[in-house]
Amino acid sequence: MKHPHVRGFTLVEMLIAMVIAAALAAIAIPAYQQYRERLMVNQAKMTIAVLAADLTRYYSEHNTYPATLAGLGIAIPLDPWGRPYVYVPINIVPAPIVGKLYKDKSLHPLNSDFDLYSLGQDGKTSKQIPNTTCNSNGTNNPPSCDDVIRTGDGSYIGLASGY
Repeated sequence: MKHPHVRGFTLVEMLIAMVIAAALAAIAIPAYQQYRERLMVNQAKMTIAVLAADLTRYYSEHNTYPATLAGLGIAIPLDPWGRPYVYVPINIVPAPIVGKLYKDKSLHPLNSDFDLYSLGQDGKTSKQIPNTTCNSNGTNNPPSCDDVIRTGDGSYIGLASGY
């Protein structure tokens, strides 16, 4: 019994296919990671907005802010990077320690009611908007560049680097 001659791929053809696949992966993987990071930032922004609304509702009912987010009596989600949101009530008695407040480039507090923010992807903060421009690739950035913050008593919610 004769077997029909089956032609397979040559080594050169296999190497060319592997180079093309590697080039596509080199383009697609960073683009996917950037897309995923944008989604996580947007999720943090949305959660901060919802928590801020809950805090405002609490204030209207009790004429003060709760000492912690747990005081809202709801389940508090973690940020998209798996860490708790940072909450510092400002308009309470006794007033918070000034060193705990998030500040702008001129060292003025960002809010007069409460600070609410996520530490972002790197999990670090300097509690001040960066004085320098943040790199888009995330290297050599001040620790607060990727923080998702609420400023102006809620008029801005987004990346500290975009404020």
